[in-house]
Amino acid sequence: MKYYTKTEKETLVLAKFFAKKLEGGEIVGLTGNLGAGKTIFAKGIAAGLKIKKNITSPTFVLMKIYQVSEHKQIKFLTHIDAYRIKSANDLISVGINEHLNRIDTVTIIEWADKIKKILPKKTKFIKITINKTGRIINF
Repeated sequence: MKYYTKTEKETLVLAKFFAKKLEGGEIVGLTGNLGAGKTIFAKGIAAGLKIKKNITSPTFVLMKIYQVSEHKQIKFLTHIDAYRIKSANDLISVGINEHLNRIDTVTIIEWADKIKKILPKKTKFIKITINKTGRIINF
């Protein structure tokens, strides 16, 4: 499915709506060029899961874990950024595998195309592209 958003706010609303359908155990791989809106989409998912903390891209720390308190099954949101890594082993060494297989966790990975080979087949990829009129978000 393909969606079009014209503003950051519309992208956030779409991601919040997407988050409402999450049940736990999902891995969301976000792809797109620098500045396309991957972090905005991640913020929207976090907002949809009622996370109150300020969500920033974990570019330098590679992974951030947020507690989810208002969902009956989802207890954690793991936010990963693969932009700076040289190989998938960089994420394996910081414990990515511990988060990918938890049914009480939703894992969001920015730049997921860089580590596609280690991601489970069930990963839901979302490609975000930007053009003159807004964003194209392709599920």
